[in-house]
Amino acid sequence: MDFGKLDDIADVNFTLPPDCTLWEDLPACQYPVKFYVGCPVWACKEWVGLLYPTNARKKDYLRYYSRQFNTIELNSTHYRIPDAATIERWVAESPANFRFCPKIPQEISHRLMLQHTEALTQLFCEQVRGLGERLGICFLQLPPYFAPEHLPILTQYLQHFPTDVPLAVEFRHAAWFADLRNFDKAAKQLQALQVSTVICDVAGRRDVLHQRLTTRKVVIRFVGNNLHPTDYVRIDEWIARLQNWLEKGLEEVYFFVHEPDNILSPQLCDYLIDNLNKRLGMTLKRPQFVAKAEQMNLF
Repeated sequence: MDFGKLDDIADVNFTLPPDCTLWEDLPACQYPVKFYVGCPVWACKEWVGLLYPTNARKKDYLRYYSRQFNTIELNSTHYRIPDAATIERWVAESPANFRFCPKIPQEISHRLMLQHTEALTQLFCEQVRGLGERLGICFLQLPPYFAPEHLPILTQYLQHFPTDVPLAVEFRHAAWFADLRNFDKAAKQLQALQVSTVICDVAGRRDVLHQRLTTRKVVIRFVGNNLHPTDYVRIDEWIARLQNWLEKGLEEVYFFVHEPDNILSPQLCDYLIDNLNKRLGMTLKRPQFVAKAEQMNLF
């Protein structure tokens, strides 16, 4: 993710802002917490011999990935709506507990700015419904030029978005956060329509780290800096924040870990999962790295 990328992070204040969610306004909890941790890609050749077997073929990457993590930030759908055969293959290659989180196509979000997109949106939703129980939550990334004055367009789009397809929205234009009344107004619209928020934690845009939930589901997109020591400190703080949210009734979390080129994302995912298990009493499966497994087999 190049959004908010900085070459020098020495002066960045990575502290999480205060929680500003109005928990009393959210619907009551409906089911036990579900926690998903994953990466933004599965087709990373550098993971062969590290996360995947040394003889892994590209066509089998999803099969290996989906047995290491329980979710994927599915960015490929941003560029192309998958056909039925692709959806069927994804379902066949992944276990039942795996969740795909498809990104709304850029044709809808960026080129058409959510206008006159009824047919495309219907096609997208029809296709991702084919994932069945493996459909996690879709996310709509608003373009950086989608400003507060466009809120009526967003509201109208969300009002007609199928309610059986879970959705979260990511805001990027700085004006949403320069005057927090703008974001508060948008958040209230999302809450009324039972649409979730996407929270980005990235060095160069601390404003998008808004800490506002509009449902009891959240998507967190965390961007690290090549396993810099601050990556781990930030993860530790996120675990504390999530513990607080879970105690207040958060039901579903999708936490996606980005690193430059995503080569090191699995290692930070492992740190996150290990500490969620230790500190929050979860039982999430940790990724098994090939080198470590082979070394263990020697003894």
